[in-house]
Amino acid sequence: MTDGSISLFKVDAFTRVLFRGNPAAVCPLRDWLPDSQLQSIAAENNLSETAFFRPQAPGYALRWFTPTHEVRLCGHATLATAFVLWNCLGETAEELQFSTRESGVLRVSRQGDTLWLDLPVQAIEPAECPADVAGALGAVILDCRRGPNWLLRVEDEAALRGLTPDLRALAAHPDRGFIVTAPADDPGVDFVSRYFAPNFGVDEDPVTGSAHCMLTPYWAERLGKSELAARQCSARGGDLRCRLLGDRVQVGGQARLYLTGEILLP
Repeated sequence: MTDGSISLFKVDAFTRVLFRGNPAAVCPLRDWLPDSQLQSIAAENNLSETAFFRPQAPGYALRWFTPTHEVRLCGHATLATAFVLWNCLGETAEELQFSTRESGVLRVSRQGDTLWLDLPVQAIEPAECPADVAGALGAVILDCRRGPNWLLRVEDEAALRGLTPDLRALAAHPDRGFIVTAPADDPGVDFVSRYFAPNFGVDEDPVTGSAHCMLTPYWAERLGKSELAARQCSARGGDLRCRLLGDRVQVGGQARLYLTGEILLP
């Protein structure tokens, strides 16, 4: 890194191989840049999230931006940040601690090549699915829950994979995002999902760690088990392991480094 620049790492999260999972940009900082500049960098990266972090004892302070908004929680970019610290920046601690503005303290540990996020459960309540949302998704909604995002269950994996939502109509809805889920066809996977957030500049997120803060307690209750295997059925796809531990969710996955570079600041 040279004066007037910051390092950039691009990491594919929740995958064992490149070009799958969810790509996140990770930018280490000495001090926070102006919010407008952080947002401009995220817009220029044009990924579902860019993570920015700086040292803050006893760990790091962490923030996430979509191309259009700062968000309160992002799982895959947190996993990518931990991967960069361990694999590119010489961090040696076996557990990393991240202080966030709205989601409290998050921790990441590692077991072999699996990184485990420790995230807060996001509470959900039964709700009636808005007619405009069901219409935009073009699907029969069997169950509807509301939390930080909408959680909507459809009949099966075929129905989930076949969704071709009206993204313009979803973007007009004031809420952040829409998690659509179903039981999995693969006997080694418990549930599948897709996530749409066009109102936040993300038409479909490839793999959404934070969505599993809602999905894990939902499917744990339905299936009567606290450890689950999950798959996100986007075009890139990704696999996650989930554990429900009281008011916390542990989400595990792998990551691969795709790119390193420099951002030349004006």
